[in-house]
Parts: sequence; structure tokens; C-alpha cells
Amino acid sequence: MSATDKAKNKIDDVAGQAKEKFGQATGDKETQHEGKADQIKANIKDAGEKVKDAFRD
Repeated sequence: MSATDKAKNKIDDVAGQAKEKFGQATGDKETQHEGKADQIKANIKDAGEKVKDAFRD
């Protein structure tokens, strides 16, 4: 996995965490759930990149 992909996945994860916390703070359940979904997507992308790396080695 390239460093760029890792950085993008981490940024997506942190942005999702921020969105989730913002939703919690404002009582906006939809924003909170969107943030959690963003985190899950980032984790899935990261896992996919790790699988690719495993097959390359």
C-alpha cells in the first residue's frame, strides 16, 4: 500500500470521527451515522489495500 493511500484512508477515518462527534454534540443522528459510515468505508479501503499487499509479497 502506498503512503498516499494510507494517508487518504486515515484522513477519511479522522473526518468520519469528527462528523460523528459533531452529530453527537448537535443531536443530529443523521450526521452521526454518516460519520460512522465514513469510518467504516475508510477501514474497508484500508483492509482491501492490506489484502493487495499480502498478495504482492
